[in-house]
Amino acid sequence: MRARKRNRALLLLLAALFLASGVLHLVNPAAFEWLMPPWLPEHNFLILLSGVFEIVCAVGLIAKQRWAGYLSALVLLAVWPANIWYAFDVLDQGNTGAIVAAWLRLPLQIPFIYGAIKFARNRV
Repeated sequence: MRARKRNRALLLLLAALFLASGVLHLVNPAAFEWLMPPWLPEHNFLILLSGVFEIVCAVGLIAKQRWAGYLSALVLLAVWPANIWYAFDVLDQGNTGAIVAAWLRLPLQIPFIYGAIKFARNRV
């Protein structure tokens, strides 16, 4: 029972993060430009698209829709390469706070991906 509550809290946190991030992506896409790897095309479009997907995932998770778990895991996996790129790119900037945040972000995605898949499989 305790694990079930913890997993549900994790999913609600993920939904809140997706909702906040998705809205920010749509309201101010330029704020996310620095996270975009140079090898990706159409940065503005991809930022807006990821914002839409994040909002859809948030609404689906809040509404307890099974598909939202799978979509959330896919969205997290889709943005992971950009997060990895940024973690290496920020090393040259000498900003310790940004470096720590970038590298902590990578392993923190793992429990979110795991929780989203468990939710999709109706185990949460």
